[in-house]
Amino acid sequence: MALYEYFCRECETSFEVRRPMRDADSGVTCPDGHRNVRRKISVFAAVGASADAGSAGFESAGGCCGGACGCAH
Repeated sequence: MALYEYFCRECETSFEVRRPMRDADSGVTCPDGHRNVRRKISVFAAVGASADAGSAGFESAGGCCGGACGCAH
């Protein structure tokens, strides 16, 4: 199951619906029952440091990317 964001053009509200990926583009109604709904493009981002990075964040884990990029840091 995936979480999709939608926008209702009639009541101008955004809402989320959890549904299978195969149904992502299937019709959906807003919570108020309107059918003039479009799926929004969502961006997922996750930011964090490794457990051994310490309080300084990424720099203490080996430079710009933790040493895995081969940039000699």
